[in-house]
Amino acid sequence: MPAKVLIAGTWRDADSTGTFQATNPNTAETLPAEFPISSWADCDAALEAAAEAAVAMRRLSADQIAAFLECYADKIDAAKDSLSEAAFAETGLAKSPRLADVELPRTSNQLRSAAASCRSGDWAHATIDTATGIRSCYEPLGPVCVFGPNNFPFAFGSVSGGDFAAAIAAGNPVIGKANSSHPETTRLFAELALAAAEETGVPTSIVQLIYRTSHADGERLVADPRVGATGYTGSRNAGLKLKAAADAAGKQIYLELSSVNPVVILPGALAARKDELVDEFITSALMGTGQFCTNPGLVLLLADDASEAFISQVKERFGGTAAGTLLSPAVATSLKSSVETLCGFGAELLVGGGEIESGRCALANTLLRASAEQFLANPEGFQTEAFGNASLVVVADNLDQLCQVIASLEGNLTGCVYSDPNGSDDDSYDAVAFELTPKVGRILNDKMPTGVAVSAAMNHGGPYPSTGHPGFTAVGIPASLIRFAKLTSYDNVRPGRLPALLADKNPTGSTPRRIDGSWTTDDVS
Repeated sequence: MPAKVLIAGTWRDADSTGTFQATNPNTAETLPAEFPISSWADCDAALEAAAEAAVAMRRLSADQIAAFLECYADKIDAAKDSLSEAAFAETGLAKSPRLADVELPRTSNQLRSAAASCRSGDWAHATIDTATGIRSCYEPLGPVCVFGPNNFPFAFGSVSGGDFAAAIAAGNPVIGKANSSHPETTRLFAELALAAAEETGVPTSIVQLIYRTSHADGERLVADPRVGATGYTGSRNAGLKLKAAADAAGKQIYLELSSVNPVVILPGALAARKDELVDEFITSALMGTGQFCTNPGLVLLLADDASEAFISQVKERFGGTAAGTLLSPAVATSLKSSVETLCGFGAELLVGGGEIESGRCALANTLLRASAEQFLANPEGFQTEAFGNASLVVVADNLDQLCQVIASLEGNLTGCVYSDPNGSDDDSYDAVAFELTPKVGRILNDKMPTGVAVSAAMNHGGPYPSTGHPGFTAVGIPASLIRFAKLTSYDNVRPGRLPALLADKNPTGSTPRRIDGSWTTDDVS
């Protein structure tokens, strides 16, 4: 029997148009569990329940919503072993340390961070102008659809990850659409979330789960009048179709689509510590088989002997390192196709490529090379994202040409510049950073981009096509909550009718509010 969907607080049989099964990428074998492809009837029922839950959640206190998030986080921690086992079977990601020791605590901790922000109200930008009698703050937007990615089954999962945490903390119910690569893992999370909802007394439709829909129904879902907004992480092609549908209906959709994350290594950095840079790059590029949205897929160098030595060492290390397992057959096929596309545009295959391994989802570690002249002749083609254990090295003749390459880049999540710690690259750095900064959401110095810290200062976003809007982040609380909220202004509204955040008395005693032009935790005097 196919797995049940979670709609309106009940696990029930789907109104399905078919079923699908996930694949164990370590063996390339189909896993036994079947999952339904929901018809529009399931989507409609989930939307109706979410609309009712959104109304009920407006009457909940911040403490109640925060208690749900904290209870859910506790349940996730307690279920570490079963969640890690399920995700390992479906994604091939290592149970330890990756899943159980890194991604799972990150997931529960970001839920707790969201709870703390919800409770404090620091995310809502409460603003009070006593002279005009106008007060404003951010408030819930309405039901949020979350489409989770394949590469972070916990921390970006549709019913467990950052978008989920932010949407709930902002006061909205979530309809999760599981990623087809790890449906069982997502189902286990939804069970825990429902148990937390029941235990804390919040509406059970605060979280709902469907596994897959047709493309047409997915586009209809994000455009439905009952939806407040959508969070999506995945392929550019599918994301843009959802965006077109949402845009046509005037609905907000926040997308994370693709990023090659350029790494610029200046000559002084190579002269100072070339071997260390090789180690750092290899670690970053092959970590998780390169399946991070911040994977360094593009390396930019200036032509000299040190750069040639760097390329030679990376080539040798790529060739001498066993390839990791890719997340699914689809990822393996896509990576092979992307490598072939880059070669078709003229990139030189230095090592790797070839055929997908028999018996598991894997492609040899792949390093490609092109000249800056080639890149500038076809910048769009050479920015084809090769999601996985593959990187492209581009060598420029001089600094001006290097800066031209950077100026031709699309938007990216990250950009990194390595320079001489003793200052010999400072003038070059200024020129490179000037071109690179507008192209990225996060700029790094002397540090590979792979890690995304769960920090209030983090921006996990960037110009298109890295995301659909450069002004928002998917990681970093409280900023990430704003995506799922609307700004409401209260003009001449009587004191007893104001939300607690805008009352004269600070609701927590410590919530930051902007009163008459200054941020303060004081009461209105």
